[in-house]
Amino acid sequence: MTFTTVKKWCGAGVSMLVFAWGAAGCSEARAQMLAASQASAPAPAGTTLQRIQASGVVVIGHRESSMPLSYVANGTPMGYSVDVCLQIAQALARHLKLRTVKTAYRLVTSSTRFDAIEKGEVDLECGSTTNTAARRERVAFTIAHFIASSRIVVQSEKPYSRIEDLDGKTLASTAGTTNIDSLAREAATKSVRVRIDPAKDHAEGFGWVISGKVEGFAMDDVLLYGLRASHVRPQDLKVIGKSMTIEPYAVAFERNNPELKAVVDAELRRLIQTRELHRLYDKWFMQPIPPNGINLDMRMPHLLVDSLKYPSDYVPQ
Repeated sequence: MTFTTVKKWCGAGVSMLVFAWGAAGCSEARAQMLAASQASAPAPAGTTLQRIQASGVVVIGHRESSMPLSYVANGTPMGYSVDVCLQIAQALARHLKLRTVKTAYRLVTSSTRFDAIEKGEVDLECGSTTNTAARRERVAFTIAHFIASSRIVVQSEKPYSRIEDLDGKTLASTAGTTNIDSLAREAATKSVRVRIDPAKDHAEGFGWVISGKVEGFAMDDVLLYGLRASHVRPQDLKVIGKSMTIEPYAVAFERNNPELKAVVDAELRRLIQTRELHRLYDKWFMQPIPPNGINLDMRMPHLLVDSLKYPSDYVPQ
């Protein structure tokens, strides 16, 4: 199958961005995607593969501010996780023997991402989502493409270097994430008294640190470094403390669908074995990225390097 990428905005009335492989025109894409682009529209019936077969569209759930994994810059969803999902979309098209396939984007949050999968509103959730046992009760995960750890960002001028220094302070983390639970657990384990305010998303929690509303924001280290690097004065912020958790990020999708999982897992293994995943990693972590040309200069973590030697979706908890 030959894929030619054509980026189209199908008018102001459609909020969903469409990437078409093939020669479909914008009017056709608009007609096909109008229902999916509107939050109130019901999801098409059937399994993920049946929906894709019928519509020729793979719907990717993306985040707004999970730089450099899944975020929006200049109105366009992008990032390391998004690029991984674009490769999976092509694999799904090959599996279904589709002549053309379109990829549509739908914004999800930490609180809505799993509902979106269960309701069939998105086919692949491509953000900064940790594979856990509790979440596997709702969705399936493929092989981890990143491994992060949970830490805390604070203002550089504050005398904080570990969680114990934040005793009696107010902290934040994003609602619906593993981080908000791990922060509470770490504080309790170390007998640190903190108040934890849930933020609606990463950008809000990070903004609270900048404004002084909270003393620290707990999130995965890679996201904290991305938020810090995108700030107008990165030197005003620092990431502190030891790792509170290990977070294996993976693409999430419909549960109890062996055929779908086999295709997705096979594509991840192909990306790993051909080192295409390593090239995508370098693109987003070792080179300047949109919108401001920042370079995180973040080498692949040793845990990820080791895990990619023996690709598996197994996670003990």
